Amino acid sequence: MEQQLISAAAEGDTKTVLELLEDGANINAQNNQGVTAVMAATQKNKVDTVKVLIEQGADINIQNNNKDNVLLYAGAEGLLEIVKLAIQAGADTTITNRFGGTALIPASDRGHVDIVEELVKNSDTDVNHLNNLHWTALLEAVILGNGRENYQQIVQLLVDHGADVNITDRDGVTPLEHAEKRGFKEIERILKEAGA
Repeated sequence: MEQQLISAAAEGDTKTVLELLEDGANINAQNNQGVTAVMAATQKNKVDTVKVLIEQGADINIQNNNKDNVLLYAGAEGLLEIVKLAIQAGADTTITNRFGGTALIPASDRGHVDIVEELVKNSDTDVNHLNNLHWTALLEAVILGNGRENYQQIVQLLVDHGADVNITDRDGVTPLEHAEKRGFKEIERILKEAGA
């Protein structure tokens, strides 16, 4: 029954999901990849099914074998509606992915402006969290970004919401030095204005 529940959730078949739950299926059961029904629906971007599962009490903080959960996966993949649902449902923003990063870090390095904005404005995400590489969201946006407009917006959002522009990578290199090395003039300007 639990496997059916996870499959129905992945297909966005909300009617079957509700029927299975009514018949006693465990809402937080995991398959052999550690995926729950709400995670399966998240991976397929089935927003309505995610919403119903949250309303039915699904635990959105459970991580699969890859260390992803609803907020971490949706943040990294740029699934704004699901990120909003997760935040509204009180997702634990301190849970980290397999790289030791919060949802804000991959959202920043992948250029998802809307996700970064949602996380810094509407959640308690630690903007200065350091991942396993000893990189913050700001460092990731500069090092892994391409310096274009979406990355400029992300850097601006991060500094506007308390990003410490002087936290260095493990080698002692600042975000500003990385931006200078890569020729990101606009990002250099934003960082300097923020006290770098």
